[in-house]
Amino acid sequence: MELIVARNIVKRYRMGEVTVYALKGVDFTLYDGELVVVLGHSGSGKSTLVNIVGGMDRASEGELYFREQPLHRANETELTNYRRSQVGFIFQFYNLMPNLTAYENIELSVQIAEDPLQIDPLMEQVGLSDRQEHFPSQLSGGEQQRVAIARALAKNPHLLLCDEPTGSLDLPTGQQILKLLRDFCERYNKAVVIITHNTNISYMADRVICLKDGLVEGIKENPEPLTPEKVSW
Repeated sequence: MELIVARNIVKRYRMGEVTVYALKGVDFTLYDGELVVVLGHSGSGKSTLVNIVGGMDRASEGELYFREQPLHRANETELTNYRRSQVGFIFQFYNLMPNLTAYENIELSVQIAEDPLQIDPLMEQVGLSDRQEHFPSQLSGGEQQRVAIARALAKNPHLLLCDEPTGSLDLPTGQQILKLLRDFCERYNKAVVIITHNTNISYMADRVICLKDGLVEGIKENPEPLTPEKVSW
């Protein structure tokens, strides 16, 4: 079933007298229950595209639909409700609340979710059962990233957007997190989008959207995606 439909998405910025195009007319569709990797070098438009799909930014031109709801026409309140109830975010730089424990950071997303997942099993799955009462300053970068991932999953969103989710993790932990994302996708029939420049991660995706200079260079389907345990970087 179609979850997101994007048509001719353009994003431009004015820098003095110069107009800079981050996206130059992007078309794609996301479906329930698929894991998609958005692949491209720095500056290709990956983050801009995902910010627009997640309702954190608006396209300069084009149409964007969530289950036929026209997000390109949504007002700020409607976009806020969309982000709160439908989308989960895993940011590259964690964005944890420093005055809350790991458990409380996850609990924040549970409090605004319509159908949240249980926190304790998630913390066990990301290997942080013994770190629940620790504050972000008491956690390593990799542990903070795992808290951020558990926070996004706990919300049980229809669409999960991940910006380099394994960037600060070692190989075994990264493989564990990729397995968690794949399991979430398959078990709950949710769409998971991973932004990365790491080609190896793309081999575990159902589909790969390749961006270059603000354009879709190609969309590739993987009929037999690799298991996360076989992914390396």
